[in-house]
Amino acid sequence: MTFSLRAALLALVLLAPAAHAQAPRQAEPNTRVPEGDRGHAASAYPDRIAASPAQDAATGFAVAWRTDAHVRAPQLQIAPAEDTPDVGGGRARTIVATTQTLETRNGAAHQHRADVDGLAPDTLYAWRVQGHGTWSPWFHFRTATADAAPLTLLYFGDTQNQNTSLVTRVIREARRWAPDAKLALFAGDLVSGGGAGQGADDDEWAEWFEAASGLPEDIATAPAAGNHEFHEEHEDTPQERRVLSPHWPVTFALPRNGAPGVEATTYWFDYQGVRFAVLDGTSILDLGTGPAQAQWLDRVLADNPHRWSVVQIHQPLYALRADRDYTSLRAHLAPVLRKHHVDLVLQGHDHAYGRRALDAEGETPQLLVSVAGAKQYRIGPQALATMAPIAEDTQLFQVLHVDGAVLRYEARTATGRLYDAFELHDHGGRKRLVEREDGRIETRRCTREGSLKGRADRCWE
Repeated sequence: MTFSLRAALLALVLLAPAAHAQAPRQAEPNTRVPEGDRGHAASAYPDRIAASPAQDAATGFAVAWRTDAHVRAPQLQIAPAEDTPDVGGGRARTIVATTQTLETRNGAAHQHRADVDGLAPDTLYAWRVQGHGTWSPWFHFRTATADAAPLTLLYFGDTQNQNTSLVTRVIREARRWAPDAKLALFAGDLVSGGGAGQGADDDEWAEWFEAASGLPEDIATAPAAGNHEFHEEHEDTPQERRVLSPHWPVTFALPRNGAPGVEATTYWFDYQGVRFAVLDGTSILDLGTGPAQAQWLDRVLADNPHRWSVVQIHQPLYALRADRDYTSLRAHLAPVLRKHHVDLVLQGHDHAYGRRALDAEGETPQLLVSVAGAKQYRIGPQALATMAPIAEDTQLFQVLHVDGAVLRYEARTATGRLYDAFELHDHGGRKRLVEREDGRIETRRCTREGSLKGRADRCWE
């Protein structure tokens, strides 16, 4: 072997370890959109279609959707669903939508809303929405029953980051485990952008709808607004303030029955024997709306004719992260929750999983915190001492079944494994907690030294 050949082989051997060394992991972009790309611009075809419950979900629902700015006051058509392809037989009911303009980095879009009322309870309807010279597909939607009946619903914590990439699998797994779900609750921070009109939030909303594809068209979707549905206006000036994202009021067609001053981010509705109330934690913490929301919640729950009640809010009453506390939430809301014996409080924000009762000596309300998305936080000592079970570094979804005097709750991982489960049994107005231990997997803790960006308080970004 010649000297030159031996030298070349030796060089290859010496360089081999470096060639096979793994490069440091990099944080994945929050969207798949290249810089400057406008691939999510609105078009003549309806997109971002979402159905939401009316205050009385047995007799109505509402739909929001988007088109380009050529479409003004389009129609929604609806008819009882039949097996013939001649949907409605030319006699479909027509509802004219209201329209608002939304300016984003992807250009101008028209956001539409149609409220459908006067429907028959527990009836399957076919409906579609109009674009410019075109229509969406026909979708199916079943109204709620008029009285209490078995109900399956889904609850998701924050989706927020890398929705298409990493939330898609969670939502699809949830649909596999609950194919009969009629309602989907999202506990806020659906996107990360915050709402600054020229920011990336419009791309993030596009990817949220891609990740949720099929769910908001088929299932009544009821989200809470999180802090990332707000943005800072006049930041670092004396005029700095929190402002609601322009996307939020037009992306979902939510009931218009909210608390004074926060009508766009609070609402309530009834669904098959359960009263749901959705609150705005960001406005309580940052904008001083705690008294108004507490008084409103008190009235909503005082009039509840149903056996069960569920409250949804983005920020948890008790923090999971070590550097957070939400005393004002507890001060304003805990007395109302106790007074009306609320059953569940569904929360997000702290990007981990935890469960506890509102009061150490009580069984209800059960306070839940969960996360569906990619951003994951570490749990602080206080939460470790007061919550069980807990989970870090885990994407989750929750399935709830309400059937007569029993409410069953399951938290499952992104692969469908059972992580937490319990039942609430109603004994003449007194609720009893029954733990379900069988089939649960072991507690999951974060084993990484830090997140991709080197933050010790985060497990993953």
